[in-house]
Amino acid sequence: MPTVKLLLKIYGNRERALHSAEVLINNELGELDATGEYSICENNWLLVNVKGEDSEFASNFLASKFGTPVLEIAENEIYQGVIHKILENEIIVDVGILISIPQKNLSTLGNGTAKQIAMRFGIIGHLPVIIQITDEKTKEGVFTKQQVDKWWSWKKSEQDRVIANSVTRSELKAAIKKTGHGRDIYGIERLGLMEHMITCRENTDGPGIVAAIGRLVKGELGVIRISN
Repeated sequence: MPTVKLLLKIYGNRERALHSAEVLINNELGELDATGEYSICENNWLLVNVKGEDSEFASNFLASKFGTPVLEIAENEIYQGVIHKILENEIIVDVGILISIPQKNLSTLGNGTAKQIAMRFGIIGHLPVIIQITDEKTKEGVFTKQQVDKWWSWKKSEQDRVIANSVTRSELKAAIKKTGHGRDIYGIERLGLMEHMITCRENTDGPGIVAAIGRLVKGELGVIRISN
C-alpha cells in the first residue's frame, strides 16, 4: 500500500480541512481503482495511504499533481511550496524546508517592503506558490517568472479579486450569498486545498466584498485591486 506525503497543509479546523482533502483527492482519483486513507503527518502535511489495483499509479499521480515536501534543496532548482509567513522584509515559503524570499528578490513585483508587496497582490498564508532557489546555503529563493506573471495578470485584469484561506468553497459561496453579493462576482476558483479566489465583476470593489464577508469567513482575506 503506497503512502504519499502531499504538499497540502492541514490547518485551521483540522477535521474540516481533512474532510476537504478527502473530497478533493477522491475526485482527482476519479475512474481509478484506488482509494485513500487520510491522516496528518509532521508539520501538518497531508499523508495519504493509497489502496487498490491502481494504487501505485494513483500515488505517483497525486505526487505529481499536488507536489511533495522536500528534505533537501539545490541551487537554481524549482520547487512547489506554500506561503508560511509574511514579514516586513521577507516572505517565508515552506517547501518542506523553510525558504526566505528576501525583499531584494521581490523587485519583479514592484516597490515597497515585502509586507506591502504581499498586500498589493493579495498574498496570504498557505497560498500555493512556485519558487526557485537562489542560494542553497542561506536557503534563499525567488518567485518564478511563471508565478510572478500570474500575479501580474490578476493585477492588470479588469476585475478586482479576493483571496481567502482556511475556508471551503461552499462556506465562501454561502457567505457571499448571505451578504447579497452573488450578482457582484463572476465565480470562485480553487487555488489550493482551503485557498480560493473570488473574481469580482467589473466595477465591483474588492475591498467592499472583503468588508461584507469578513465577519462570516474565519480565514484570512487578501485583495487584489486592479491597476488604474
